[in-house]
Amino acid sequence: MEREMKIRGLIIDPAANTPIVILKDVNGETLLPIWVGPFEANAIAYEIEKVSPPRPMTHDLLRNLIVQIGGNVRRIVVTELKNNTFYAVIELDVSGQMVLLDARPSDAIALALRADAPIFVNEAVLQSSSSVSSEKAAPAEGEEEDGDDMDFEWPEEIDESDIDRYKM
Repeated sequence: MEREMKIRGLIIDPAANTPIVILKDVNGETLLPIWVGPFEANAIAYEIEKVSPPRPMTHDLLRNLIVQIGGNVRRIVVTELKNNTFYAVIELDVSGQMVLLDARPSDAIALALRADAPIFVNEAVLQSSSSVSSEKAAPAEGEEEDGDDMDFEWPEEIDESDIDRYKM
């Protein structure tokens, strides 16, 4: 089972200073944070804000290639969460043939935005991510807790006010 999601926001994790894409269930209140790299976040932000770079970015190039070979992006699916790493596939229709491409979710999302394709997340990923995102590793015996991030405690659940507070 999969749920359709939309991008709710692009924020900065104040503890790690890294970008996070927030996906929101189109038929509910479920939010899924996916940590992404700065270049992918930039590519996503450009498309969200409808900024046109002077030359095509990598995701624009990929979309153009897909169109030139007669294909289209049907949808992207965040399929799995293993060892705190998300996995995704891009579903293409190329001349009536379904083609699946393995992708990082950040690249798949950047392409989906450019191709106006829907974003889906596997239900198992949503169930796994809630336990992963709320767990905090305890320090090993004899180690002290690192105090660097003690000024900020990441919320167990992200709500609308968190998204507005930490926008990029």
